[in-house]
Amino acid sequence: MTNSAIKPYPIKPIADLAIDAQLAAAVLRSLADYHQQLLGRRIWLACSGGRDSLALAALCVQLYQQDRLLFLPQLLHVDHGLQIDSSIWASHVADWAAAQQLSCTILKAQVQGQDEQAARQARYRVMREYINQGDVLMLAHHADDQAETVLMRLIQGAGIKGLAAMQPWREHLHQHQSQQGQHYALWRPWLTVTRAAISDYAKQLQLPYIDDPTNASGDNVRSGLRRDIMPKLVSYNANVIGNVARSAQLLSEAQAIVEAQAEQDLQTTAIKSLEFASVQRVLAIDKLHGLSTPRQKQLLHYWLAQDEPLPPSKQLIDDVYALTQRQDNDHQTELDWHAHLQHYRIYRFRQQLYRLSCDFVDWLASATLEHRYDLSKSLAVDIRKSRDTGYLWQLQIDLTKAGIRADRELYQELIDNETSLKITPLDRLCKVQTTTMGRAQAGKKLYQTLAIPVWLRSSLVVVSAVVTDMDMSNENSADTKVEVPLLLLSPFQSWRLKSDLSSNNLADTLTLLSEACVNALQKVRKPYACEFIKRQ
Repeated sequence: MTNSAIKPYPIKPIADLAIDAQLAAAVLRSLADYHQQLLGRRIWLACSGGRDSLALAALCVQLYQQDRLLFLPQLLHVDHGLQIDSSIWASHVADWAAAQQLSCTILKAQVQGQDEQAARQARYRVMREYINQGDVLMLAHHADDQAETVLMRLIQGAGIKGLAAMQPWREHLHQHQSQQGQHYALWRPWLTVTRAAISDYAKQLQLPYIDDPTNASGDNVRSGLRRDIMPKLVSYNANVIGNVARSAQLLSEAQAIVEAQAEQDLQTTAIKSLEFASVQRVLAIDKLHGLSTPRQKQLLHYWLAQDEPLPPSKQLIDDVYALTQRQDNDHQTELDWHAHLQHYRIYRFRQQLYRLSCDFVDWLASATLEHRYDLSKSLAVDIRKSRDTGYLWQLQIDLTKAGIRADRELYQELIDNETSLKITPLDRLCKVQTTTMGRAQAGKKLYQTLAIPVWLRSSLVVVSAVVTDMDMSNENSADTKVEVPLLLLSPFQSWRLKSDLSSNNLADTLTLLSEACVNALQKVRKPYACEFIKRQ
């Protein structure tokens, strides 16, 4: 196969050709560093067919032939369709891999846009979708790529994390609101070697690699830096590539310390009882104020970025910080963040800071209809569910709690009594009295007393037991059904309610029933697969 972008060398086996000691040492050193992480995992190699990825694939074949590498990575080539010759390049990579007895899979990608960033996102997306849970993807990024990345991030005004650039090993958990999180790892064993060393190796082996003309066209920031800026910097200091890459490593170590501190601060400021990953995160503002200003801002950055692959902007951090510092009582300010995976709203309610996904806020505001459930048929009752978003709010009866015996004797008493549960939305005019209140309250007063945020108020429901009051029935009258209020519920909290019953035995039974109720909020990600997020 001939093509002007493909180096005019014949495709031939390279296993027995001379190996490059420097490049081999870098791979073997990285292999030793991440030996434990690699154990038992399938290894893929992202191979564009360019010089760097083809050289890394070739080196793996040679090391494997010499029994210095115990695995052969499987190649993944992505055909973006952006170049007129992309299908020719894909066939060329497959032919070269076949000559080396390497497995090679060609993937097709639909690119949303024409720039390199769009192509990169499409490339990673299709590879991520193809590989299995826990797999490892090898990448041929090198010291020159690292130096270019640092300069790009510097131009963009990045902080420590951005300037730390690419990591030699990084575990990823890719999350999407409609999918289960996918866990995989990126492995870059060549971040310490230069492009020049790889070029010499490729020339030595006469590798027929693809020289994509867009890499040097200068029509994007990276290629412009590569063509115009890096040669100028090298003219000032011949060691600039290695020096910048070393700075990135030092910044990476500094970032690890910063993140460890932020994680420690998060453990003391996050309100775990109100968390619903990944759509509701809550911080205690009074505990946040106990930190120095730099630690507060770093914690807010770390807290907001949970569940997202890309960090929030500095402007958003400043706006959220200003919200936490307000001393007035008007905390209704709403901040929006259109992040990579979800659209969030950031609220302050009293001394709590919330990061909520918009679809979750919309679900909380949706109507809850009145329901009645026969306890003889189900131990789990659906308060509200949604097929669109996948949220499911249930009330479950746990027979092991509150003295209800495992033989279900007491539960059988409830069934014999024809007890059912009634779920009713709390009307603003409806008065209820919790066991900690001196009197019944309704409306605005109740919301203030119980500290219910605005976005949760439409989700308040009253759980009542519909029972036969034994003391109110006799031989000459039919059994009387009465509603006994048990609980006031929000998706995250529950409050015991006061009730008046003429039957002490029935009152005791219903007390145990209310204590056996478990408030559960779930998110169904796939049919027949439910991830428990919160239980009370």
